[in-house]
Amino acid sequence: MAERLPQASRQRRGKAMTAAAGSAGRAAVPLLLCALLVPGGAYVLDDSDGLGREFDGIGAVSGGGATSRLLVNYPEPYRSQILDYLFKPNFGASLHILKVEIGGDGQTTDGTEPSHMHYALDENYFRGYEWWLMKEAKKRNPNIILMGLPWSFPGWLGKGFNWPYVNLQLTAYYVMTWIVGAKHYHDLDIDYIGIWNERSFDINYIKVLRRMLNYQGLHRVKIIASDNLWEPISASMLLDTELLNVIDVIGAHYPGTRTVRDARLTKKKLWSSEDFSTLNNDVGAGCLGRILNQNYINGYMTATIAWNLVASYYEQLPYGRCGLMTAQEPWSGHYAVEPPIWVTAHTTQFTQPGWYYLKTVGHLEKGGSYVALTDGLGNLTIIVETMSHKHSRCIRPFLPYFNVSHQFATFLLKGSFSEIPELQVWYTRLGKPSKRFLFKQLDSLWLLDSGGAFTLELQEDELFTLTTLTTGGKGSCPPPPESQPFPQVYDDDFDVDYPFFSEAPNFADQTGVFEYFTNIEDPGEHRFTLRQVLNQRPITWAADAYNTISVIGDYKWSNLTVRCDVYIETPEKGGVFIAGRVNKGGILIRSARGVFFWIFANGTYKVTGDLAGWITYALGHVDVTAKRWYTLTLIIKGRFSSGTLNGKSVWKNIPVSFPKNGWAAIGTHSFEFAQFDNFHVEATS
Repeated sequence: MAERLPQASRQRRGKAMTAAAGSAGRAAVPLLLCALLVPGGAYVLDDSDGLGREFDGIGAVSGGGATSRLLVNYPEPYRSQILDYLFKPNFGASLHILKVEIGGDGQTTDGTEPSHMHYALDENYFRGYEWWLMKEAKKRNPNIILMGLPWSFPGWLGKGFNWPYVNLQLTAYYVMTWIVGAKHYHDLDIDYIGIWNERSFDINYIKVLRRMLNYQGLHRVKIIASDNLWEPISASMLLDTELLNVIDVIGAHYPGTRTVRDARLTKKKLWSSEDFSTLNNDVGAGCLGRILNQNYINGYMTATIAWNLVASYYEQLPYGRCGLMTAQEPWSGHYAVEPPIWVTAHTTQFTQPGWYYLKTVGHLEKGGSYVALTDGLGNLTIIVETMSHKHSRCIRPFLPYFNVSHQFATFLLKGSFSEIPELQVWYTRLGKPSKRFLFKQLDSLWLLDSGGAFTLELQEDELFTLTTLTTGGKGSCPPPPESQPFPQVYDDDFDVDYPFFSEAPNFADQTGVFEYFTNIEDPGEHRFTLRQVLNQRPITWAADAYNTISVIGDYKWSNLTVRCDVYIETPEKGGVFIAGRVNKGGILIRSARGVFFWIFANGTYKVTGDLAGWITYALGHVDVTAKRWYTLTLIIKGRFSSGTLNGKSVWKNIPVSFPKNGWAAIGTHSFEFAQFDNFHVEATS
């Protein structure tokens, strides 16, 4: 692109009309103002025949699951800087929509998020971090749209079945309490509520939910369904007038920019309610740039919501770094503002929900696409993308081959836009770092005497926004600290009297929920602990393990010592463990390997090579019972491991050839109450 500049500059200087129009760009701008000089496709942008569909916004998902887990533990000012890049208007991604998981205690991709009702008579609207995140988003953008969606549900709703529709009224009540709690305890108005992420919907449940919301005065809360595929929800709506009336938005996941005929026939708003899920490098940014335009052009989708908001979970968990930006080191404060932030800004900073697409949008002659939106008050925003097939493949679905090549595109502004005198220009080019530009403001484009026409010279993997709005901005903060590995020596005594968050820093629950706990009857050393609080398997979304487990630390750890005080609460059948070299998490947690040191209330111990307990290295008897504190120590060095109970050797030098590395972990034998205290890990390599 830089080579094209001198020629373009000479053309501009040499043409009177171009000179009158003003400078078209700075150092790297392939803009030509005289449409008559350059051959290429011509594209009319006109509102004379009315407008297209109403634009509903661009957003991202926190959850599905535990994707913002590490963000909350960032020290200031870095945490606020990250939040600014995500939510602050005219600064970074400037998101219009925040969609959060309604925590249901189950594994939902990268971890578990706690429910506000672990049990039927238990309500707590301060668990987890989604409430906090919604409030932080609202602080920065009071107009941000808030959505809630369950992935898993607490087990009591299933009454013994792994199914949330056993009692429709009860499940609707549970979801309603989350909405009411958001308002009552956090002054948050939830705008949209979903059904069950990527799982079955129940027609009667959706109707019951609408009646429940109305009964509580929550008429303004809209229902989106079914957060899966376009069908069968669309056909069901066409066959059932009541269902059609109670659903406000049809939301589909990873639609590949396409809708189906039945969805369009409902005449409802169509959203890509989860999309992207792609590594946040330049290819991920290209994926996002392409679908943000083409979801509307090809499929009439008026909102696109990216999974996920911020990659703030251990990178070796499933879909590592599939967020708009990366913030996975609260211990160092390091974070990275990735290209998808700036690709998002091309749309979000120059549009708002309530704007309208023009009818005149479409594909470019030699690949790429363009959309145009207006607020109906004279403002116009045009977004042009030329993402190549190679550099814009999303993780799903399969992308049919297409070609993008060098081209000139002439745009003709007609109707109420024909007299626009000036357009601001923002530019991104993805690819090699030496040729990359991310959200660079160029000189504005003057259209005086041009007849409302201008020409863009376009190469592969470019993104232009041309807009009448002058409020855009590329926010910046001082560079964050350098990346650092997880500390080799780490301690937590959980002595927090009034914790701001319910979960201890850096622990990533994979099955079960581990929360700060106060032993009111224990005035001594174990007054404040970390407790596993589920005694019933949740209604699962993924393949939760039958044990509970929370991982922590550096996945590269090989030689390490893990020590923790443990307290079994369940007589006879209870059991707890500490572990090292745990090599899997998230939706793969059931097959996690590592070295697991278990003790049981029946006076036995066990050493296993996996979480499920199929691979047994050693077993025997120890002096252990429930309702007493014990100190477990696990030492793994090279190909051997040893363990002690209260400082006395239980087993030593057991060979462990696999895995070579992984996290430390704590957990329980089943869904049972247990406590942990004075956690210590020391890694020597």
